[in-house]
Amino acid sequence: MEPVAALERIAFLLEREDASPYRVKAFRTAAHAARGLPDGPVDTASAARLPGVGPVTAQVIAEASTGGTPGYLADLMARAGPLAEGGEELRAALRGDCHLHSDWSDGGSPIATMARTARALGHEWAVLTDHSPRLTVARGLTAERLRAQIAEVAEVNRALAPFRLLTGIECDILDDGGLDQDEDLLAELDLVVASVHSKLAMEPTAMTRRMVAAVRNPLVDVLGHCTGRLVGGKRARAESRFDADAVFTACAATGTAVEINCRPERRDPPSRLIARALEAGCLFSVDTDAHAPGQLDWQAYGCARAAAAGVPADRVANTLPLEALLAWTSR
Repeated sequence: MEPVAALERIAFLLEREDASPYRVKAFRTAAHAARGLPDGPVDTASAARLPGVGPVTAQVIAEASTGGTPGYLADLMARAGPLAEGGEELRAALRGDCHLHSDWSDGGSPIATMARTARALGHEWAVLTDHSPRLTVARGLTAERLRAQIAEVAEVNRALAPFRLLTGIECDILDDGGLDQDEDLLAELDLVVASVHSKLAMEPTAMTRRMVAAVRNPLVDVLGHCTGRLVGGKRARAESRFDADAVFTACAATGTAVEINCRPERRDPPSRLIARALEAGCLFSVDTDAHAPGQLDWQAYGCARAAAAGVPADRVANTLPLEALLAWTSR
């Protein structure tokens, strides 16, 4: 194994197990520094002189440069078992991921890196859904930046064909149910995820009106992390309150998919609401909401939850081949 591949694999596996972003960054920085190394063995002292390389990453470089598997990587691989039990058949049927972020907003990696990783995981397509402008804390994209991103996605697709990275956005649902981006520009995108990110404790009747208005907008394809909850730890946050039956009935009527968000700290919707959405006749989208390459493997979490709720594969948008997916989003 050569050093860059070893360092990038370590970073991926650390992201997969939700390690500290600072720890991951050390390995990605070292991988960038190691790209200029000549072939052949490199001693630890020489590796440590590379910019941004510390003692641990220097050791990895030295061990990998001899063709072996570094000990640090071997330990990660030994504990990198299945992320969840159940849902294996659904995971095998998935063709893509409808919700992921790059370093254009609050993700940590370039667009091309996210796309290459999605392809390496077996996806035929994936949708880039960086945030809309009002979410300034996440460096949401203005209309001008979104247009520039569309051009960059086209460049990535030229390099990675036949894999296809689709243009998209995670668009804030405004207080009145409107969308946080120019609708003419939204109409140019392949897929729109709409999510509530503000005033999550809004009074239930108003929140219901807000969400129903958004999912009835013909530009919206997926309702993202519908309760907005966070589970466990210091960042725990209660669910938003709304009339789930009214929202899911609107989703079913308009063909808007209810997202089963795979992030471990979200697990959104809760299981009882997945069951309500299934009963209402909704489509689903099992999405990682990945902010780093290794998190693209988190679909296993959502597939296990979908399978436990009895969601059949033919009700999951991610199982659609590319042309069928685009036909659905352009309905």
